[in-house]
Amino acid sequence: MSAETVLAALRARGQTLAVAESLTGGLLAATIVDVPGASRAFRGGLIVYATDLKVRLAGVPPALLAAHGPVHADVAAALAAGARERCAADWGLATTGVAGPDPQDGVPPGTVYLGLAGPSGAARIRRLDLAGDRAAVRSAAVSGALNLLADALRG
Repeated sequence: MSAETVLAALRARGQTLAVAESLTGGLLAATIVDVPGASRAFRGGLIVYATDLKVRLAGVPPALLAAHGPVHADVAAALAAGARERCAADWGLATTGVAGPDPQDGVPPGTVYLGLAGPSGAARIRRLDLAGDRAAVRSAAVSGALNLLADALRG
């Protein structure tokens, strides 16, 4: 689903969105703000590329990162919850993973976790195993994140 469609659905509900991005490094937020009128539903986001910033800015528990590293389903959930809370939004959407070309901490390139935290407080996680170069992985992660949110908004 497109960013425009997701933003329209959020506006129709009177809800807002914030993002926490690691491997996408701002591409998700840039895709969202490319849509005219995005500010009516998009609050902002956190670019937490460095692991220590996942803790300091997004509130990911240090013990979680120590146990699993930054590329993990639970980290994606914590990033989404952190974006939602710290940006005072109804929804938090997060990306973490390995864009490549090299593995990170034994995790192969193309491994992506998407996290979504919504008004109910329940987290949704989606794992993607993507192929292609860095640009292709990052672009597909953005599409996957928007689809994850769209699926939740559809009910």
